[in-house]
Amino acid sequence: MSKQAHLITGGFPLGSNAGHDMDFVRLRLLEFLYKAGCQTSVSNSFNDIHDHLSGTAFLVSYVAGPFPDADQCRVVDEWLRSGGRWFALHGTSGGKAARIEPEGRRREMVRLPHHDLLGAFFLNHPPIRRFKVRVERQDHPLFDGLPSEFEVADELYLIEPMTDIEPLLTTELPEDPSPPGFGFAYTNDTSIQADGKTRILGTERKVGDGSVVYIALGHTHAPENNSQPFVDESVTRDGSTPTTFRGVWEDEHFNRIVANAVRWATTV
Repeated sequence: MSKQAHLITGGFPLGSNAGHDMDFVRLRLLEFLYKAGCQTSVSNSFNDIHDHLSGTAFLVSYVAGPFPDADQCRVVDEWLRSGGRWFALHGTSGGKAARIEPEGRRREMVRLPHHDLLGAFFLNHPPIRRFKVRVERQDHPLFDGLPSEFEVADELYLIEPMTDIEPLLTTELPEDPSPPGFGFAYTNDTSIQADGKTRILGTERKVGDGSVVYIALGHTHAPENNSQPFVDESVTRDGSTPTTFRGVWEDEHFNRIVANAVRWATTV
């Protein structure tokens, strides 16, 4: 299989970090790709996706704001159907947020065509906390060498999964513990599953001969781009936000998932 990859990392407005240490993540992902022998092109949005997918086997995205528009979704969909593999992380399930009231500060995420393409739609996340992650498909190549359960400190994303996905990672969280006014607003909690406690944190959506895998984990920030007002006491006893937070990027299990994803996408 081709070793050509395309990496998209960036925030909105274009060129911003949008509360994440994008440079850190970009370097880490490039390191994984380089060690796997990939030739990698790099962008900070989906705007030039038309120019990069031809001859590319692997698309990786870690974004906070940028998303493919309807035409770009069509390009990615056609690429997936012909056998492409997309490994999407963290804020890729986000996108556009609309203010609830013209002069209000609260915003609500807008569901767009790229969420259907990805297979997941972000609603909100409570303050950074510690939680257990359960591997639902240990036979999947992404989880080779992982235990059935591991603990992380991260943003616990509340994700509405699309109907045509297969759950890969889950956690338990009966209620959103976000304080009033924290984060994004939503009308219905469409992320909680039928048992009233399970949340899906990893999905796979098959598209023709290709596949898109989404993993919600991955928040990181540095002092110059931190936007976390506080964290859960399971992270720091007083709830103060670490000025530099690497979270799962320092976790052996998450790093194994990323390494496995590169192999999954670039080997037969």
